Amino acid sequence: MRVTRIIAAALMIAGSGLSLDHSSAQQQQVQRTDLLQSDISIAGREVSQVRVDFEPGAVSIKHSHPGEEVAYVIEGSLEYQLEGRQPVTLKAGETLFIPAGTVHLAKNVSNGKSSELATYILEKGKPTVVPAK
Repeated sequence: MRVTRIIAAALMIAGSGLSLDHSSAQQQQVQRTDLLQSDISIAGREVSQVRVDFEPGAVSIKHSHPGEEVAYVIEGSLEYQLEGRQPVTLKAGETLFIPAGTVHLAKNVSNGKSSELATYILEKGKPTVVPAK
């Protein structure tokens, strides 16, 4: 699981065009913790669950996933900006479906820490996070 996080972080740094210093600061503000990764009964797909913790004011990079995401806000409030849609703000206990390949970002809009449980149904063998170009 740790290797997956390292690879995902390297891809985010390489693909985002950010300097290492800025990316490192962002890494400290948005922390991803891999919880589960498993094959499912659909050929070529797997499920992955990740807890994402956002410090106050933290914003993720613009990115997409090679599969669907269901975001469940555990605590705080997060604003989600999905390409082609109006931003939506969710508070603890609310969910959002993000279609495969949709470029998006999330921003902590509460005064304290915010967290989400991200559940992905992904193409097997592809990176979880794909930085937007």
